[in-house]
Amino acid sequence: MLTVDNISFAYDTTPVLKNVSFTIPKGQHIALIGASGCGKSTLLKIIYGLLHVDQGALFWREKKLLGPLHNLVPGEENMKYLSQGFELQSYCTVAENIGQYLSNFEPKLKQGRVQELLEIVEMIDFANIKVENLSGGQKQRVALAKALAKKPELLLLDEPFHNIDNFRRSSLRRNLFRYLKRNKITSITATHDKTDILSFADETIVIKQGKIVTKQKTESLYQNPTNYYVASLFGEVNELKLSSCTASDSQDTILVYPHEITVDLDSQIKARVKNSYFNGSHYLIEAIFDNSIIFFEHHTKLESQEMIGIQLTQKVLSRI
Repeated sequence: MLTVDNISFAYDTTPVLKNVSFTIPKGQHIALIGASGCGKSTLLKIIYGLLHVDQGALFWREKKLLGPLHNLVPGEENMKYLSQGFELQSYCTVAENIGQYLSNFEPKLKQGRVQELLEIVEMIDFANIKVENLSGGQKQRVALAKALAKKPELLLLDEPFHNIDNFRRSSLRRNLFRYLKRNKITSITATHDKTDILSFADETIVIKQGKIVTKQKTESLYQNPTNYYVASLFGEVNELKLSSCTASDSQDTILVYPHEITVDLDSQIKARVKNSYFNGSHYLIEAIFDNSIIFFEHHTKLESQEMIGIQLTQKVLSRI
């Protein structure tokens, strides 16, 4: 179990993290989300032992994590931190990089382990290629395999898929988190991509301006976001007055995702179309409603300035 107990951190005199506390059970996958500059990367560096906290304490199981002021070589042995800088040996091959810290006393075991990791990150055909000749996305996949090589107990990932092509990103996610789950490896992933979160994170921690806003099961947090900031981290979101979109007289507001608004030609609730954006399986419609911009999804393009009826889905109405 990882325990983070009331830690605070500042660069010089600028506070970055303030009174942060949480626990993560062994084997759980946690997403760490928040606006740029909120402290996600800094928190990962602190957990790994690259930065020294100003106050508070961290524990892995029952061992206190002491940080760089107490360790000659920064970083915890049973953890791996995958930064956005890769930290690879450019003039070595992919296979050499992955196997860099594996024992040479049993070459067949080492070769088998490297092969397994090459399969996970889908780099088998590049095993003997020097890293200097790889693309940024390929380097990121090698760095991920290298981080997994010695089977860490805790894996810290900072935007682990942001350089990787869309067509490969989905299969890599599945391969990675399936491997982590099978080997009971705890992970924390700092990300801006909701796909990293929704399918693979058991719980999600939301940070805003250095403080934890909430820590909840991912599905529950998405379906019932605590505020607009939290909902906006999952993509477009509408904040609507109940009195404008329901029969209620309440002046309270509700948070509604674009897929939770549908077109209904018979509805008395009207919106004026502004733009239609093709998103593959649907169009994202930008419209003016109640003197504000809203977004909703529709299966066909709608013409600009067209007045259309809209309604909330039954699922939204049931949670009001």
